Amino acid sequence: MSKLSESHRSRSEFIRRLVQSPQHNVISSGPRVPQKIVQFWHDLQSLPSDVSTCIQSWRKWNRSGFDHHLFDLPEAGNFIYSKLGQRYRKAFERCYHPAMQADYFRLCYLRVEGGIYIDADDVCTASDISWLIQDARLKLQPLCYDTSTNSMVEPAMFLHSDIDRLNWIFYFNNNPLIAGANHPVITRALEQATSLLESSDNELPEIQSATGPGNLSRAVYELGTLDGSDIARDVFVMKEWNAIATTQWPLSYRNDERNWRLSNQKRFP
Repeated sequence: MSKLSESHRSRSEFIRRLVQSPQHNVISSGPRVPQKIVQFWHDLQSLPSDVSTCIQSWRKWNRSGFDHHLFDLPEAGNFIYSKLGQRYRKAFERCYHPAMQADYFRLCYLRVEGGIYIDADDVCTASDISWLIQDARLKLQPLCYDTSTNSMVEPAMFLHSDIDRLNWIFYFNNNPLIAGANHPVITRALEQATSLLESSDNELPEIQSATGPGNLSRAVYELGTLDGSDIARDVFVMKEWNAIATTQWPLSYRNDERNWRLSNQKRFP
């Protein structure tokens, strides 16, 4: 087994234990999650109607005291520059695809403001989301991928503490991303992504590992192992996110270059 695969296996095992452990009521220090719902679409002048429908399902929470804000590419860039400075805006400008821009922007925004970041293709199905902001913990959705079948494992299968497979890879999605300002995992994930983007002059880095779930999972793992942080205190594993929102797959943009899976490590037109 190579060092790379050993590293990935260690990370997966760490996250598996975190995901399958019982959740405890703990008090996490730091700012509480503000009542802000943040989303991103790179070009609001060409926002697809089916994506707009998804976004509208989150805007309704304005009536319950939440502040909903949809950023586009220029507004996100201006926010990053005004709040974090030129270094981070330059890193943002190196994000070559809208999905990568969304990945990086959410880290910048939550690092500064905190809040609830939701991808634009999720539809809210919940009647109450107030519990998402009840404490300072970073709230993450766990995922599990089966390398033998090249498919995702259903949560009902991988959430049980007595179930594991050698071909399963455990990691955290970066959607949703819910945190108070200055959360240590968000801060570390942002610094990792920024450093990688700064060093990628002659290549287009892989989106998932550079700015997406791979980068976030690495931040959780390294804080919990190398830095000795109390991840169980600072992170809440959302085992029933599907009761809150559903990702819409048959959307128009998934059939062209706006879908990052079709454009990974390719220059976006």
